[in-house]
Amino acid sequence: MSAQNIGSPGAEFRPKPPRASGVVVADGCVIPNATEGTCAGEPHATVPVAYDGILLLGFGGPEGQDDVIPFLRNVTAGRGIPDERLEEVAHHYRHFGGVSPINEHNRELKAALDAELSARGLDLPVYWGNRNWMPYVTDAIDAAVADGRRKLLAIATSAYSSYSSCRQYREDLADAVEATGHQTDVQIDKVRQFFDHPGFVAPFVDGIRAGIAELAERGITDLANDVEILFSTHSIPTSDADRSGPPERGFGPGGAYVAQHLAVGEEIISRLGFPGAWQLVFQSRSGPPQVPWLEPDINDAMQELPGRGRKAVLIVPLGFVSDHMEVMWDLDTEAMETAEELGLVAVRTATPSTHPDYVAGLVDLVEERLKGTPAAERPAVTDLGPWYDVCRPGCCENKRLGFQPALSGVAP
Repeated sequence: MSAQNIGSPGAEFRPKPPRASGVVVADGCVIPNATEGTCAGEPHATVPVAYDGILLLGFGGPEGQDDVIPFLRNVTAGRGIPDERLEEVAHHYRHFGGVSPINEHNRELKAALDAELSARGLDLPVYWGNRNWMPYVTDAIDAAVADGRRKLLAIATSAYSSYSSCRQYREDLADAVEATGHQTDVQIDKVRQFFDHPGFVAPFVDGIRAGIAELAERGITDLANDVEILFSTHSIPTSDADRSGPPERGFGPGGAYVAQHLAVGEEIISRLGFPGAWQLVFQSRSGPPQVPWLEPDINDAMQELPGRGRKAVLIVPLGFVSDHMEVMWDLDTEAMETAEELGLVAVRTATPSTHPDYVAGLVDLVEERLKGTPAAERPAVTDLGPWYDVCRPGCCENKRLGFQPALSGVAP
């Protein structure tokens, strides 16, 4: 079964796999299902590893109206949320015909990675699997095993450190190897979080330059006084944010998640020489209102801009790798409506998507693991990186769930 043929629109629904009951750690190792490069649990893998396949890990999304509620049940599994409440969120998807663009973006990214790997002479097929919709991670692992691939390197389509953007993907890997019965015959490592890899940062720089040019065409040229840049990312519960990253790093409020975004924003502003104001804002919060999430919400932040004399806003989706539903609805729909109500000229800049630098950067991450590149020789544009190949003990705990079985990290 080929990963390319799994999860096509209209495929018959199958539930996601259950949570793993545990992990299997080989003798002499501290990391489950690890290769010789990460078996000992060192922060950075400096032993060359002959991987024979790539796992591309996505979030997943519905491909039609009938998929929307089953998909949202997957996303919220274990929280006991009734379908009536899920339908309140479903209208975002139903507005676009019940189709999230995320699966098509991952098909395009998979094709771009295939092409880049081939151009570099690397025989590493890419197997794509999702957390919350078909094809699942189990499908990707089954397809790799069917092709005789046993030593896999995972790339999650998420750049930053937090429970939902890193550890949950690692838990999905543990769930998948147990569900497929491959806990002892498949080795899976994961590339580092790539928030400050130059290949991830460059598309945002290009996007802002294009946005500034668009503002100029619309009569906005005084960047220092008239324009504010809003770097937007997904809000998460403050308790999860505070627990993001290794506890010993002492990031403080917002944890590594906020620190990484701020560091990347500062790098982008410095690289552009942008003379105006900027801030980090948040979007797409969910859950009960009594639970604190990261703020300010992008719409609340925009309310303050006219009072500061701003005439225009550049909305930069810094926390996202492609134009999926949160970008299309929360930014392209709701935030643009807010800007119009406030009389602000608004431009939303591009996500990395299949930008050549982004695709090349992901393959660079693969090559550094193939070669065992020392941490000091790895590219990183902030002082926070290069991030860890093997997540550290206690990293990115979910306050509600605690630590569940996971691969590619040292147990807490």
